[in-house]
Amino acid sequence: MITRKIQEEFEIKYLSQFASKSKFAKREIEEEKDYFRTSYQRDRDRIIHSKSFRRLKHKTQVYISPEKDHYRTRLTHTLEVAQIARTISRALGLNEDLTEAIALGHDLGHTPFGHMGEDALSVLNPKGFKHYEQSARIVKFLEISKGKPGLNLTMDVVDGIENHTGENRANTLEGKVIKFADRIAYINHDIDDSIRAGILSEENLPNDIRETFGNSPSERINSMVVNVINASMDSNDIQMGKEEYKLMLELRKFMFQEVYFNPIVKADEDKAKEIIERLYLYYLKNIDKLPTEHLKIYRMSDKLQESTKEDIVTDYIAGMTDTFAIHEYKEIFIPKQWHI
Repeated sequence: MITRKIQEEFEIKYLSQFASKSKFAKREIEEEKDYFRTSYQRDRDRIIHSKSFRRLKHKTQVYISPEKDHYRTRLTHTLEVAQIARTISRALGLNEDLTEAIALGHDLGHTPFGHMGEDALSVLNPKGFKHYEQSARIVKFLEISKGKPGLNLTMDVVDGIENHTGENRANTLEGKVIKFADRIAYINHDIDDSIRAGILSEENLPNDIRETFGNSPSERINSMVVNVINASMDSNDIQMGKEEYKLMLELRKFMFQEVYFNPIVKADEDKAKEIIERLYLYYLKNIDKLPTEHLKIYRMSDKLQESTKEDIVTDYIAGMTDTFAIHEYKEIFIPKQWHI
């Protein structure tokens, strides 16, 4: 029988000296320990069972509401990040459970319609909007667990979620792994989806990228993952080789030029932003139209009671899926047929 205590001792004995150990994980509100699961394993399970995680299956990655089955969604992206991150963490002797929990929660705060929705809310809300901050806000306050606001995750998991992108840097190596895993995942699966959409072909990719990383998504992912592992081995940091990192950024820049700013990809951007904007302004004027269970959250948490109307509306809209946002738009703004 493998109990929590046995797993905790295994981590201390066999994981890297730089790895996070679940035995020492802290929560804002301390809880009785589970008999079988470590603290990080419990965090992972809480995220998987959350409503926010389930909604990721209907949130845009790059292509809005694709009709075909094989395009990525925010959920499949999240699972790919988790797989890549666990591979890196395992090879480096880091804590896979912590890595997985951060990976599964890192995009919970993404809006409907992907970065188009994020850009729209960033303009509308006077405080701005960043999906990684919203992801942390969800796990800390907005998800309800056992009748209380927030999932009460360990501080290491919340830190990794909140600092997985941009110039932010997580405090743990496991959190730093997610930043690389996220980028490796989305660059390569967005190439794959764009080839499927007819926007790109393998031959379009820069020659130095193909020569260094390979001629298929699987080859490129493997090359980048192996490079991160080799460059980070026996180090208290997560990194890539300088030349390889430079090439990865070059590939990311290429994707912005050829895909993310492509007229085909951006064709419905104005429509998506209009949906977000009109819903935001409508609920701002009619906040009583928000669901009772959503408004209740702000009375349950002392830390949410200072939320502005803009915050409350932003939280609601950011939590929507693409399909629900479109449905709400139709219900509110599109006239219904009259039946005798």
